Amino acid sequence: MKKIERIVLTLLFMLVTNPYSAFAGGNGNSKQTSKFDWSDVMDAIIQVESNGNRHAKNGNQVGAMQITPILVKDCNQILKQRKSNKRYTLQDRFSIEKSKEMFLLIQSWYNPNNNIEKAIRSWNGGANYSVRGTQKYFEKVLRAMK
Repeated sequence: MKKIERIVLTLLFMLVTNPYSAFAGGNGNSKQTSKFDWSDVMDAIIQVESNGNRHAKNGNQVGAMQITPILVKDCNQILKQRKSNKRYTLQDRFSIEKSKEMFLLIQSWYNPNNNIEKAIRSWNGGANYSVRGTQKYFEKVLRAMK
């Protein structure tokens, strides 16, 4: 219960101190304007998705963060639009470091305002997630956050 209280207080602090960016939506094509520490969120997602197993497989979802081929393709399209020569491969999903890079890239594109709830829910339900459909996952990740 203490963890959840701490998370709620952190989220409220973010909302009060920066109401325009803490939970606002993005337009989908801007880059992050500031560095945001996603470490706790990524670590919690890794815990929930695979218990830290970088070799985990569940259908077409693989790796510590259970990344799909569609997400890899989306990352590569974002990189192309940003005129970057970097590209991810399906094998990169088994690398925790590269999985985290893909998470950060997706957040910078679809969630430039660093909305933690949006990040967690969209990781589970995609860009057009439903709150109801992602509620249990959202609660699991919050519990796993330190």
